[in-house]
Amino acid sequence: MELLTFLLQTILISLSGVMAPGAVTAATIAQGTKKPWAGALIAVGHGILEIPLIFLLMLGLYLFFQNPWVKLVIGLVGGAFLLWMGFGLLREIKKPGCDPQKIYTAGPITTGFVLSATNPYFLFWWATVGLNLALGARELGGLALVLFALVHWLCDLVWLSILTLSAYHGANLLSQRNQKWILGFCGIALAGFGIHFIAGALLPLMR
Repeated sequence: MELLTFLLQTILISLSGVMAPGAVTAATIAQGTKKPWAGALIAVGHGILEIPLIFLLMLGLYLFFQNPWVKLVIGLVGGAFLLWMGFGLLREIKKPGCDPQKIYTAGPITTGFVLSATNPYFLFWWATVGLNLALGARELGGLALVLFALVHWLCDLVWLSILTLSAYHGANLLSQRNQKWILGFCGIALAGFGIHFIAGALLPLMR
């Protein structure tokens, strides 16, 4: 019963983070207009980083992320990647005769991995809330820790899959012009998050 209660708590807390709008949401919707299962692949890329990270954090890696220079590098690299994605989308949709279904973006697995590795908020969540959950799982035993990692990742998988399936089927009902509007909004959102990441990384230096 204690394990079941803990896993239910994990689902609720995980979904509160997974479903929060952000750069991953914008990138997932953009990918979903072309590929219905892009969300599942983004979750795979996310999990390639996240699952080992859970165990490494408990071994003390969270101290590494508290280093101000590490925070600076993560913020700058993450911001630059988001700017590249955002401006790339905006540049492509402005081209004459552009087909929204053929606009190139980074592959979904790459997107999931890179956006996770360079997202300061994702890493901060794992160094605080996520770490506390992982430590709670460890107290319940090895099985609880494995189930915790699996259940948390499944929350990502389900939500990101829902986003891309919805985006894909919605795009099929829209004209190319309206699809460009959606991708344009995603491009602006990604660029905006990129600027936000960079500003957040540089702000402590300016102070």
